[in-house]
Amino acid sequence: MDTVIELSGVVAVLGQFPALAGVDLTVQRGEIVLLQGPNGAGKTSLLRVCAGLLPIERGTGHVLGIDLATNREAIRSRVGLLGHANGLYLDLTVMQNLQFWASTVAATSSEVSTAMATMRIDGRLAEVKASQLSAGQRRRCALASLIVRRAEIWLLDEPHAGLDAAGRDELDALLRSAVASGATVVLASHERDRALGLATRTVTIDGGGAA
Repeated sequence: MDTVIELSGVVAVLGQFPALAGVDLTVQRGEIVLLQGPNGAGKTSLLRVCAGLLPIERGTGHVLGIDLATNREAIRSRVGLLGHANGLYLDLTVMQNLQFWASTVAATSSEVSTAMATMRIDGRLAEVKASQLSAGQRRRCALASLIVRRAEIWLLDEPHAGLDAAGRDELDALLRSAVASGATVVLASHERDRALGLATRTVTIDGGGAA
């Protein structure tokens, strides 16, 4: 199998606090891995390490074959991180937000249209500023940006937050479709029953370590 994430003894620090204290994690292409554990256990920090946003202090890590210690910036164009913040430009419309993300990977206008239709933010919503969207609509827009960016690894922190029941079902279908197309998903979620039904494997994060 194709290993897309490989961490060994990874230590990461936030301020003076060790957010991760010796994490070992291997993820294969096509998996949907659920990170579970209490608040403050290090799940968000682990996602940020895998996105190349939080540096490694000790240990070794590779994402998509890229060394996190020496070239973590190169990862950012190939993975998509959706955290508690949606990463939208609030003064831009839905269409403009997606066009911006499309420009970062040379995605076509057809890909933008498909992503918007998939997440049901096309039609009249296309010209609405992100600041005027509901919480659920903003979440849909953020997810559409991952589609447009052709993310090889989807790193999701509470991805169902803000979505209604229909939207949560649509998200689950979207993630399964992304995996079927060759992507990999790593997510943290407090919606245990739903996430367990979606995941192919679970990893427990506790005290900054993985088990």
